[in-house]
Amino acid sequence: MMRRLLPALLLLTALTGCGSDSAGADGKLPVVTAFYPLQFVSERVGGDAVSVSTLTKPGAEPHDVELTARQVGEVSDAGLIVYLAGFQPAVDDAVKQNGGDRAFDAATAVETIDAAEADAHAEGDTHAEGEEEHSGADPHVWLDPARLAGIADKLAERLGKADPAHAADFTARAATLRTELTALDGEFKTGLANCARRELVTSHTAFSYLADRYELTQIGITGVDPETEPSPQRLAAVAAEAKEHGTTTIFFETLVSPKVAETIAKEVGARTAVLDPIEGLTDGSADYFSVMRANLAALKLGLECS
Repeated sequence: MMRRLLPALLLLTALTGCGSDSAGADGKLPVVTAFYPLQFVSERVGGDAVSVSTLTKPGAEPHDVELTARQVGEVSDAGLIVYLAGFQPAVDDAVKQNGGDRAFDAATAVETIDAAEADAHAEGDTHAEGEEEHSGADPHVWLDPARLAGIADKLAERLGKADPAHAADFTARAATLRTELTALDGEFKTGLANCARRELVTSHTAFSYLADRYELTQIGITGVDPETEPSPQRLAAVAAEAKEHGTTTIFFETLVSPKVAETIAKEVGARTAVLDPIEGLTDGSADYFSVMRANLAALKLGLECS
């Protein structure tokens, strides 16, 4: 009887040991994050009680990231996995197969904007014929500091469940981060209160949450997915809207080609400038706050704010 039970007991031991919430070899809770903004908030809330890694290398475009076998193993062994469902298909697959109840979808912590609505024309027009329309939530929630603070609060709760001994510390760090994000929110509200125009022409429809928070109108050349090629009709429509609103700046992002933005800018006689969606850092000395403040400076200049 014991000989028949032994293989089953060994299998049970292996299954319960894999992907457990126990601390790593350094005594810290291993937290795996999908890409930079979630890494940033996890490090700030987790502090020295966690060991944070990210599945997206610095400078890489996160939408189409592919995971190595080692990274899939990290997901399996993590005490907590912090990701955004629908943003990175490879991460979604790894979480579905290996995440279990250790996965935290950050978008569930806040109110989201529908991706189809985010892709819509600024004046309420429909998409040009043949242009893809996305379904589900727009993932770029971190570009609203208030929403990111909400994610930090919920993350503190999930970390506290995974590591109850440090729950109070997680809550305190989330509160500190909320204070800093509230101050940043105030800077944006003040800086964007009085602008010559409120139309934000961007190469990639990544700024719906920022536009919603600060009462701007986003006019995206491409949709939520930056790899989608805009149709000639879409390019013509954006150029017409930019001319109508007297747009002087076309914004493009750091991790994709600026060619489309440059094409529109040339058409309307505007300049181009960087507006960073903070999907991944290219400057090792930067962080979420410094990039957001650089974005604010670019917006104030491009929208002619006083």
